[in-house]
Amino acid sequence: MHYRKLGSSDLNVAEISLGSWLTYGAGVEKDKAIACVRTALDIGINFIDTANIYGRGAAETLLGEALTGVPRNKYILATKLFFPMTPADQGLSRAQIKKQLENSLQRLKTDYVDLYQCHRFDRNTPLEETMEALTEAVKSGKVRHIGFSEWPVAGIKAAAAIPHVAKFVSSQPQYSMLWRDPEAEVIPYCAKNGISQIVWSPLAQGVLTGKYKPGAKVPADSRAASNAMNGFMGEDLMSDTVLKAVQNLLPIAKDAGLTLPQLALAWVLRDPNVASAIIGASRPEQVIENAKAAGHKLSPDILARIDNTLKPALQAA
Repeated sequence: MHYRKLGSSDLNVAEISLGSWLTYGAGVEKDKAIACVRTALDIGINFIDTANIYGRGAAETLLGEALTGVPRNKYILATKLFFPMTPADQGLSRAQIKKQLENSLQRLKTDYVDLYQCHRFDRNTPLEETMEALTEAVKSGKVRHIGFSEWPVAGIKAAAAIPHVAKFVSSQPQYSMLWRDPEAEVIPYCAKNGISQIVWSPLAQGVLTGKYKPGAKVPADSRAASNAMNGFMGEDLMSDTVLKAVQNLLPIAKDAGLTLPQLALAWVLRDPNVASAIIGASRPEQVIENAKAAGHKLSPDILARIDNTLKPALQAA
């Protein structure tokens, strides 16, 4: 495994990290989920990402059980808050940050999280209140560092301008060969201001594994076939134009000495501002195979071929 420094923090995170969105505590059986977590730790993946909203606490509870008995200094744990846990419990107010943090710590069976992230930007709470509450959480020792997910650049800049508050060290955007929006503003700003990317959906919900063929039925054991896990797979992502372009990446991956999923992961990691790519896994074998993407450098020729091959898909999106 290879590691990268997370922004201006003192954390060194694995280039490949394990996430729990739509999988643990929901779409993946408990024993398989725990096996994935243990396998990840065994092969050097030290960063595990979750959120209170994943399964409305179920993912955190599963991880709390899976990590029981593992020395706390052997893994880096991140969770998030923002989305409604109940109609009355949502957002980034001081009261919610305090309440949701305590609840997350209980489910995760730990005294602190290494990274506490604002899952989205809260336009209904004064930003000063949010940042002051996050700073209080850091001073309490229950949070080591703070981050955000899918914030607008204006919000990131505004938070940075508030004096005497904790500073963000991480950004968690959707980013993949098929979804490049962060390249416009978020990554350039963060790269200049000590904030690293921890990217979600680097395999585009599994589309970049090549398992979905144009004009064919989806595999019965795939995410697209699962009602619990396919809610975010839109028609654009599963269009024949996109799926054909992805199939055309296969010879490029072969020439690079990688599988297609490994190529997709190495692609996001080509950017030095990306500290880690979050994978989701339903089987330990997937964790092992995806982790092999760490440390691979893609040549300029391979990168150019990827861009040329995906032009139809990017234009369709």
